Amino acid sequence: IGKLTLVLALATLVSAFGSSFQYGYNVAVVNSPALVPRFYARVYESRNASLTDSSLTLLWSLTVSMYPLGGFFGSLMVAPLVNNLGRKGTLLFNNIFSIGPAVMMGVSEMVGSFEIIIVARFIVGICAGLSSNVVPMYLGELAPKNLRGAIGIVPQLFITVGILTAQVFGVRSILGNAESWPIMLALTGGPAVIELLLLPFFPESPRYMLIQKGDENNARKGTALRRLRGWEEVDEELLEMRLEEQSERAEGQLSVLRLFTFPSLRWQLLSIIFMNMGQQLSGVNAVRRTDNLPIFGSAGVKENDVQYVTVGTGSVNVLMTFVFMVEASGRKLLLLIGFGICCAACLLLTAALSLQVHTLPPASQHKRIFNLLPVCAPTGPIPTVITTEIFRQSSRPAAFLVAGSVHWLCNFTVGLVFPFLEQKGLGAYSFIIFAFICLVTLIYIWVVIPETKNTTFLEISKLFAKRNKVEIVLEAEDCELKVRGVRDHGEDLITTF
Repeated sequence: IGKLTLVLALATLVSAFGSSFQYGYNVAVVNSPALVPRFYARVYESRNASLTDSSLTLLWSLTVSMYPLGGFFGSLMVAPLVNNLGRKGTLLFNNIFSIGPAVMMGVSEMVGSFEIIIVARFIVGICAGLSSNVVPMYLGELAPKNLRGAIGIVPQLFITVGILTAQVFGVRSILGNAESWPIMLALTGGPAVIELLLLPFFPESPRYMLIQKGDENNARKGTALRRLRGWEEVDEELLEMRLEEQSERAEGQLSVLRLFTFPSLRWQLLSIIFMNMGQQLSGVNAVRRTDNLPIFGSAGVKENDVQYVTVGTGSVNVLMTFVFMVEASGRKLLLLIGFGICCAACLLLTAALSLQVHTLPPASQHKRIFNLLPVCAPTGPIPTVITTEIFRQSSRPAAFLVAGSVHWLCNFTVGLVFPFLEQKGLGAYSFIIFAFICLVTLIYIWVVIPETKNTTFLEISKLFAKRNKVEIVLEAEDCELKVRGVRDHGEDLITTF
């Protein structure tokens, strides 16, 4: 059983703080109410032009939506970058997409241009798209099997802490005011600088070095593994990697197109699509995006108090991430609990908003808003942990590209469609759609996804074999694991692990 060594712990903290924290920070940092109308209107007026309310709304919606759009394009870059630069190398390279935008947003008021903010939001979105996929992949490959869940929760924890930090800084008495908002936007570059300075001292993913790069020194001596594990006996783990290495020689790196046509990975692919769609369309993002929407006002919260309610939702988000201790309860159970909570919360929120009585005293009105808080209970890092576990080395980069693309497209869709649903469409009943999506996702997880706790990557492949209608045979004597039963162009396809 692997232990949490100092090297593994520090590598986890540095990569999660340098990448995941700023991802969360940038989700919430633009919700500062002082930033929106004044700067944009002032710049427009300085150009001898008037800015209507509808034009201001359009510009700000564009500013907010550039982030998930950049995240989508960042996800498309995952596979080529991690295959060529490695996991750690990609994280170091990714800091370009954070430090540059931080400088741009920091000087935007000085140069009098809101266009700089819009472009910077897109670029920092690319950073988020890469980090949200590469950090879980990197940590999942560093961690021993008994710690993959616990290590996998750290990026999500830092994302929620980043969101909460931005919400606290966004309070008007701190940085969310007309004088300090450029500083608040520019702070996103701080974690990137720290990661750029510290991460080079930690090892690259041993699986990447051995399987994809053919690092003979690592293959014979397990140098990086010994640093991460803190002991000399790593032969069993190296043997598992060599089994995967044989697979790489047989099938090579799987492209995204081939991933969609590879029969032995059919249900794994469907699973990551369902999990990421369900997570992003569960209602959590809709609540996070209500900071500048009338839903809080309709619940009886005063305009000046919205900033504190937002901090409250962020605090619950962080707390619930601690609750989702993957290693203690297993992945599948926590997914079921998470989507069950989201489904129930969406129904309760619908009832609270549609049946509220405005004549209730303010205290009762504020209590009602806490119906929002359970929706923020995340399924958190579990989909990314499972994505790492159910795909092998050859298919993992393409799988994360698909998962990340679905994640960010759904995120973008919520930001684009929900305001119209809430304001001009279904109103309070818009959350029923999210409840239905949560229910469908819950049923899929119950039927299809196996428990992956404390299992090796090869054992997980065997769990999906029956559903994919392939036969997996492990031949211990010659270290071969074969997948039979798939036909390709009329011939039996045998994949050697």
